[in-house]
Order: sequence, then C-alpha cells, then structure tokens
Amino acid sequence: MSIVDVTVSESPIRLGQFLKLAGLAEHGGHAKALLEAGEVRVNGEIEARRGRQLQPGDVVDVGGQQARPVA
Repeated sequence: MSIVDVTVSESPIRLGQFLKLAGLAEHGGHAKALLEAGEVRVNGEIEARRGRQLQPGDVVDVGGQQARPVA
C-alpha cells in the first residue's frame, strides 16, 4: 500500500481540510461523517477531531487509502 504525498500551502493543516484536499472525503459533511464513524486514523490511531492539527509527515488513513501532508 502506497502513501500519497499531498502538498499543503499551510502547515499545520486541520484534519478536516486535509481530508478534502487529499481526496479522502468529498466535502466537509463527508469528512465529519468519516470522523464520527471512526473511519479515520492518524499515525495508526483512530482520530475523531476535525480540528486536529496535522504536521508534515503525519500519515492519514481512510479505508486503506493513505496520504500525508508535505510542505
């Protein structure tokens, strides 16, 4: 399984924004639903906070699709 690097213009970036930017969520409501359902992992741990601040190199996993923010 490969990890997709997603270039971000600001760091840190909020998890909800990153899910949309990386194409892991279709829109904000979808991102919220994924988080509430426990479908999102950050660095291997389930994360439910949309406002979680991601740093470059953090790995976000949604249903086996992985992406990480890079500056």
